[in-house]
Amino acid sequence: MIKIALVGDVFISRNLPDKGYKGLDEIVRLINEHEVKFANLETTIHNREGYPSAFPGGTWAMADPRCTKNIKRLGFNIVNTANNHSMDYSHGGMLATLKNLRSNDILYAGSGENLADASAPTYIECSNGRIAIIGATSSFHDSDAAGHQRSDMRGRPGVNPLRHKSIYELTENNFQNLQRIAEASGINSYHNQAIREGYLLPKENLNFADVEFVKGEKNQLHTFPLEKDMERIKKAIIEAKKQSDYVIVSIHSHQFSYGDKKHPAEFIKRFSKSCIDSGASIIVGHGPHVLRGIEVYNSGVIFYGLGNFIFQNETVSHLPADFYEKYLLQNDDGIGTAMDKRTNNGTIGLNVDENAWKSVVASIEIDSNIQVKLYPVELGFELPRYKKGLPRLSDNLQILEKIKELSTLYGTEIQIVEGVGIVSIAI
Repeated sequence: MIKIALVGDVFISRNLPDKGYKGLDEIVRLINEHEVKFANLETTIHNREGYPSAFPGGTWAMADPRCTKNIKRLGFNIVNTANNHSMDYSHGGMLATLKNLRSNDILYAGSGENLADASAPTYIECSNGRIAIIGATSSFHDSDAAGHQRSDMRGRPGVNPLRHKSIYELTENNFQNLQRIAEASGINSYHNQAIREGYLLPKENLNFADVEFVKGEKNQLHTFPLEKDMERIKKAIIEAKKQSDYVIVSIHSHQFSYGDKKHPAEFIKRFSKSCIDSGASIIVGHGPHVLRGIEVYNSGVIFYGLGNFIFQNETVSHLPADFYEKYLLQNDDGIGTAMDKRTNNGTIGLNVDENAWKSVVASIEIDSNIQVKLYPVELGFELPRYKKGLPRLSDNLQILEKIKELSTLYGTEIQIVEGVGIVSIAI
């Protein structure tokens, strides 16, 4: 049997108190009952080695290298480094982060000096087997993606990308209205000229700027993982399965469906099931900063979103001039002033979304079957921003009831026994 602990986003920006805090020992004890101890690292860790990116993931995320020791102190031994904040400080910040993780013996997956490194499985040796972890993200700027290496050219550092294609279905009447708007506005003039000159092939579907529309019975969105990214990740899973007992795929995704971020995008559901069909046993999702449901699929389990485990996005130590300019602030204003402006004095954003401050630790035992235990966690929603964001085990059963409700959408039964959610999957 192998024991695995999974949590969602670790957006750390402050050091843990030297003497700990109320609830830390219980969290550490739980994490350390496992051999594989995983989190998504939702920040960069360095001393400003990198230049601020022109396309950040939101807040320019950066933590002091001492925070790496705090991640280790919490018990984690492997992190996903592919997400929308990985390149907040460009290549220098990302490479410094990987260096700081290595210096503290924390393994990582999902980013690297080129696409081969970023896509490669990372292995953890356990007492009763070997686990492989592959990291990827669907939330990133195009410039964040790692590039292939050639014999005559270096590869580009970056993240392991999962791109996707979106097609909007419109009813006949709405489709014709959009065609008229496109013709009246001239928004497709360059595109149409390229078709006339033979540089692009004509399509039956309607392109409105860079968005593709088709006629259909309903007004709805269809999304599909980009085939070349899907095939590259599947190839890594097949290789990892040859070299390990079980494969875990970590996917960072902000995209959602049905107009609600609690529901994963269609392409993420397609991606997750394809990964299991290729040999993965566990898919662990993170990114939307709220809990999502759990799906049992064939002999595997998909966690569509585990929420936040550490969330300190409003107490970063530095922000570039771009942030202050965006919010019409002065260059000599401080972080507190900047965060007050962004949150309208703490009245909007994730700061006031109670769901962003509740999550779970997923404890997994895997051998002839997979047994999942879900331990509820709270992050101090009621505290001021300079104190909130640290995890504590909770007796709030509403957290488990919420994930139970979301999981029924996928036909997954969760039993709640003595304050713990339980799912069992035969493999």
